[in-house]
Amino acid sequence: MSHLLDNAGETDLPGILAIYNDAVLNSTAIWNETEVDLANRRAWLSERHAAGFPVLVARDAQGAVLGYASYGTWRSIEGFRHTVEHSVYVRGDQRGQGLGPALMQALIERARAAKLHVMVAAIERENSTSIRLHERLGFVICGQMPQVGRKFGRWLDLTFMQLILE
Repeated sequence: MSHLLDNAGETDLPGILAIYNDAVLNSTAIWNETEVDLANRRAWLSERHAAGFPVLVARDAQGAVLGYASYGTWRSIEGFRHTVEHSVYVRGDQRGQGLGPALMQALIERARAAKLHVMVAAIERENSTSIRLHERLGFVICGQMPQVGRKFGRWLDLTFMQLILE
């Protein structure tokens, strides 16, 4: 399947919302347990754009959102201003078709162009698909935090990975 990577805009928000809420309801990729509405995603997009952070989407030929990726502030203390944390999500029926790596590579290029130093990933320990994807892109595991989150009635372990961009 072919896809186009582009900057996200207002018209992409319903697709982003559907992917986000699917992850909330059906995965440990997002540790939130409550679905959000379109106003929430609109505020999120506005905040990302106001801060100068990219939000990328993968669209099919008809313009449907197949996945999205972004990065933002890792910690708000100014000493961490050269480090960002990213997220990448692909629509359930599109996984395994190369969209995740394509979105990630484009996001890494944007981070490098912005002269950022480190990109951080926070991944649930059992999400081996995401961990392998990040390893293929050069990320290394730099920490494990057992039982720091809870979802679906069980404790979740967090794996931190990082990529030094320079």
